[in-house]
Amino acid sequence: MTDKPAENSFRLNYVTGDLFSCPEDEALAHCISEDCRMGAGIAVQFKQKFRRVAELKGQKKKMGQCAVLDSDGRFVYYLITKEKASQKPTYHSLTLSLEDMKSHCVENGVTRISMPRIGCGLDRLKWARVSEILEQVFNNTNISITVYSLPEKAETTVMKESIRR
Repeated sequence: MTDKPAENSFRLNYVTGDLFSCPEDEALAHCISEDCRMGAGIAVQFKQKFRRVAELKGQKKKMGQCAVLDSDGRFVYYLITKEKASQKPTYHSLTLSLEDMKSHCVENGVTRISMPRIGCGLDRLKWARVSEILEQVFNNTNISITVYSLPEKAETTVMKESIRR
């Protein structure tokens, strides 16, 4: 019997909390535009925490690809899901960038990734579809993905219920 994980031990885990509180040996991933603006949403925190925007731009990655920084032995993945910050991604561009990230993970032995609900905040993709894409892309790998969601504030819940009426 070997200790090597099965090739299809992919798991999607959910945690409520701050993404940046995840274990430091886990890779991180989030979505950005080709222009690497990172001026809104969680991307601002990635920009402040990991910096090196010129290095990201220097990789010259296009929509559907994935830029990567090595931050003290931890990979940080920048999924390029749209050309400009003002645009919205498509499920297709997200899928392509996730495929590119998966290739890098497999080549570099990455088995754990933490991410927010990618594409579902300001980019307005639907989580039900995004989670299906994650399962399709990472099925038959030994990669475990933990998805972080911030706890909802009581006033946010009340506002959403009001909007539904």
